[in-house]
Amino acid sequence: MRVLGITPAHDSSVAIINDGQLEYFCKEERLSRIKRDSEPHTVLSYILKHIKDSIDIVVISSVTHFNPWNNFLEEELKKNFKCKIVRMCHQHHLAHASMTFNNSGFDSALVCVIDRMGSDVNRWMREAESIFKVDKEHNFKPIYKSFWLYRMGEEFDEGNYKEALSIKQTFPECEVVANSTLGITKVYETATVMIGEDSLENGKTMGLSAYGTDQPFKNLFTGEVPNTHLFAHIFEDHLRPLLKDHFSCKLKPKTIVPEKGYEPYADYAYQVQKQTQEAVLSLVKRKIKETGIKNVCVTGGYALNVVTNAFLMKHLPEINFFFEPLADDSGISIGAALYVYRQETQDKKSYPLKHTFFNHVKPSIPITGIEVSAKQIARLLADQKIVAMFNGQAEAGPRALGHRSILFDARNPDAKQIINKVKQREWYRPFAASVLKHQAKVYFEMGAISESPFMTLSIPVKPNRQKLVPGIVHVDGSCRLQTVDTDIPHFHELLSEFETITGTPLLLNTSFNITGEPLVNSMKEALDTFKKTPMDVLWFPEKRRMLIK
Repeated sequence: MRVLGITPAHDSSVAIINDGQLEYFCKEERLSRIKRDSEPHTVLSYILKHIKDSIDIVVISSVTHFNPWNNFLEEELKKNFKCKIVRMCHQHHLAHASMTFNNSGFDSALVCVIDRMGSDVNRWMREAESIFKVDKEHNFKPIYKSFWLYRMGEEFDEGNYKEALSIKQTFPECEVVANSTLGITKVYETATVMIGEDSLENGKTMGLSAYGTDQPFKNLFTGEVPNTHLFAHIFEDHLRPLLKDHFSCKLKPKTIVPEKGYEPYADYAYQVQKQTQEAVLSLVKRKIKETGIKNVCVTGGYALNVVTNAFLMKHLPEINFFFEPLADDSGISIGAALYVYRQETQDKKSYPLKHTFFNHVKPSIPITGIEVSAKQIARLLADQKIVAMFNGQAEAGPRALGHRSILFDARNPDAKQIINKVKQREWYRPFAASVLKHQAKVYFEMGAISESPFMTLSIPVKPNRQKLVPGIVHVDGSCRLQTVDTDIPHFHELLSEFETITGTPLLLNTSFNITGEPLVNSMKEALDTFKKTPMDVLWFPEKRRMLIK
């Protein structure tokens, strides 16, 4: 059975589940070249042209019933697909959980969805956090649901408020929290708004937070629930929350955080990082204690916070964690299609995630560059050349893991400034490292884990190694880490050759794009980006070719 999943919202995507396994996936932005594109026209056009007649069910998985695009999309799908069409627009968190539990390979688990804005309920409430108890039969039982107040443009009076809170009756066997205008991720967003960024760019706040200091500060939460009275919304909508005191008298939203005078912004970023991760820990720890379950999956947009992920592992060392690589809404099309497939077929097998190199890419154009070996590329990197790597299918998620990467020598003390200039990024943002798996414990404080293949953790660099690889050491001594094994052969070979030449088994690794643009997908985009940036080498490992300036 083929089930087509469609997500018509930010980070829109289309996926095909064929007999339980992922056959096709593509984010719209990779084809349209509009970052976080919300309308998957281009991807659907490809499906209609190449795979249309073999689809058995189509699933629409929007975040809201009230998205007018849902009706338009369903009508268009009915015209083009002669099959059953299902709407899964009221179960956003369930779609997140469906994909993540499948990818984890666990027999049973708690699946924690920590999200900015899930499905709407009762017209006024939106999902913020959900925890599901999942068994080996892929039965998802909600045991915790937190909602935040979301005004849909209607008159909101006391009667409406009471109706909104009546949501607790919808989940009689579940702990329900529905008394806040913000969720955990929305609290984090208040710092992102403060630095003038889009609400979906919380990763920038995470980078800035390491520059902050732990000064006495008010409690943003009571336990796991935001203290609503501390916050306000500007532009009279839910999209731009701010801390009242900062907005009114201390700080104003700033489009660019300066290198001189950054401290107040960094200090608040530090607080939202510190206090949100403590709220997440409190919630997860409490539900582990109540259920006794030791396998925990974490997903939803907040799960891209690699600092919090490491914080959870540090404080719960006895727990087996799986952090979803496609934790944002990119993967919702996969999760929804998987869920409907299981409902239709009763297939209870899991198909764990093996890699993320499955974003659709068109056939490559011929490359007539210079023939080159991994050893020669390693020598160029040792000579301080900036190397862009283009190999096979692009990464489906937001982390560059060796198919669409920009690489540089982490030993260079000016590496951050050099690559930030290439990427046109803010001065305070750090870079990740890719290290040979068997050498990870030599450079990083790995604790009980031996690998981090999907770059979902920020791990301390050992103090005696920090001066050796300053290019990947953040201001707090940490680094977002990818461990590389022989399952990515070209990258493993390159790192091995680089170690032979330099004695260092790691490289600075960042995504192959520039700020404001999606990850490079096609060969043409790779060539265009290479030409307009100060990169030195464009390497095509599978073709054993390179272009050099």
